[in-house]
Amino acid sequence: MSAALPWVLSIVGASAYAVKMPAFEVGREHWLSPGRALDIPFDHDPVQVLDRARQHFAGQPVDVNVVRAANRRKTLLIADMDSTIINVECLDELADMAGLKPVIAAITERAMRGEIAFEEALRERVAMLRGLEITAMARVYDERIRLNPGAKTLLATMRRHGAHTLLVSGGFTYFTARVAAAAGFHGDQANELHHDGAVLSGTVSEPILGREAKLAALEKAVADLGIAADDALAVGDGANDLAMIQRAGLGVAYYAKPLVAVAAGASIQHGDLTGLLYLQGYRDDEIVRAD
Repeated sequence: MSAALPWVLSIVGASAYAVKMPAFEVGREHWLSPGRALDIPFDHDPVQVLDRARQHFAGQPVDVNVVRAANRRKTLLIADMDSTIINVECLDELADMAGLKPVIAAITERAMRGEIAFEEALRERVAMLRGLEITAMARVYDERIRLNPGAKTLLATMRRHGAHTLLVSGGFTYFTARVAAAAGFHGDQANELHHDGAVLSGTVSEPILGREAKLAALEKAVADLGIAADDALAVGDGANDLAMIQRAGLGVAYYAKPLVAVAAGASIQHGDLTGLLYLQGYRDDEIVRAD
C-alpha cells in the first residue's frame, strides 16, 4: 500500500470485491480479511469516490466508507450502549415489564431520531415507570440484553493494542456497569435511576447524561489520556450520539437513525462491530477473536 496516498476506501462485506475506480492514482489493493474486508488507497476527491463506490455496491450487504490513511488506529474508543453495544433499548424493555412498551418505545424512537430533546424525553419516560419493582431491572438484564456480535472482539483487540475504552450511555448505570464488565470496557458512564429499595421512584439524577454530556465525556477522556480528539473513535446510533461522533477523529454510525447515518463520517449498516476494526486497518491476524 502506498503510504503517500491520503485516503482509503474501506469495503467490508461478504462480497467485498474491488470497485472499478475512476482514472486517478490508486495504490495497491490490500485485503485485511480475504474475501471480506478490502482497503483501496487513493488520492482523489473522497466525496466523489465514496459516492461512486456506494452506487457500485447499492443493494448489496456491503459497508463502504472512506477514511483518512493517517492516524487510522485510535487510542480511545467511546461507545454508546443501547442498540450499539447491546441489542435492545433498556428503557423500552423496562417499559415492557410495566406494560407500557408501545407508548414509551414511540418516545424513544422520536428522541433517537432527533425529533424531540433527549433530556425531556428521558424524564417523561422514566416518570411513566414510577412504581415498577426494581427486580424488573435484573429481569431485563438477564432475559433481554445480549452483546451485539463483534463487541467482545472489538474491545479485546483495541485493548490488546493499547486503546482506552469507555461506554457512555443515556441509559442507566445499573445496565452500563454490567455491560461494560461483560464486553470488556475500562469504564462506563450513564444516568442513575432513583428508587426506594423496592420500586422505581419515577425520577433520575440530574444533570441527565445526554448529547452534550457524551461530548463532554469524550473531551475529558481525551484530556485525561493526553491525546487529541483525532485519536478517538466514537460510535452510536441515535441523535444524542451525534456530537461525540462528529468530534471524534473517526465517528461511526452503527445501524443508525437516518439523521445520524448522514451526519457521521462513517457508517456500518450491514456488518457487525468488527467492522470498526477494519475501518482502523486491522488485519485478521491482528484481531483478538473473543465473541
